[in-house]
Amino acid sequence: MSRYFTAKTKMADALTVNYNIFLLLPRLGIKLGFGDRSIDEVCHSNGVATSFVVILLNIYTFSDYVPEASSLSDDDVTQMLEYLVASHRYYVNERMPHIERHLDHVASQAGERYAAALKTFFSGYCDDVVAHFTYEEQTIFPLIERRKAGGHISRSVVSHMSSTHDSAVDKLSDLMQILFKYLPSEGLAEELNELAFTIMQLSSDLNKHVVIEDNLLIPYLLGKEAERQ
Repeated sequence: MSRYFTAKTKMADALTVNYNIFLLLPRLGIKLGFGDRSIDEVCHSNGVATSFVVILLNIYTFSDYVPEASSLSDDDVTQMLEYLVASHRYYVNERMPHIERHLDHVASQAGERYAAALKTFFSGYCDDVVAHFTYEEQTIFPLIERRKAGGHISRSVVSHMSSTHDSAVDKLSDLMQILFKYLPSEGLAEELNELAFTIMQLSSDLNKHVVIEDNLLIPYLLGKEAERQ
């Protein structure tokens, strides 16, 4: 019996294994209230591609799970694209503003010595992430239709996307180091804990986002060229 989720796994059981799945469901357009229904039944009732959702839930739950682009159907690819765009909106419109609010509060208590540096660092990070997402949505994602039609996509076209993935996660790690090493803890412990947890949660989510793009999106776009690497 597979240790990974399958289409027959009850959605409620998947949530019990990994509560972070709750954060994914709105991006998939899946509503709560599953009863004893399986992942397949929940997806079917919400008009979502089951096979992609199974892949997604496994990526977010099992660190040793390696998805294969060759298993993607056209419906899976369409669902993946919708999910990636929805994730971009989630990061930019919800998670990053949430971090910024906490960061502003921490900065206001930490004194001028740290406030300006923190705000400038995070503002620059947000600008870089938005620019990266815009590049993906305007340059990379439209290539999916060409690939579906059998067109060839050269590696150089997607190399920029792949090369900048690590930067988004690494800069969050840098921010964590600044918070842990240099901010005074007096009167800030609870706020810093909340801020650190929020940053770690975003970092984990972004890491899984990168797994989807590096292991599914890019190999799908490159096709046979990716298989030869």
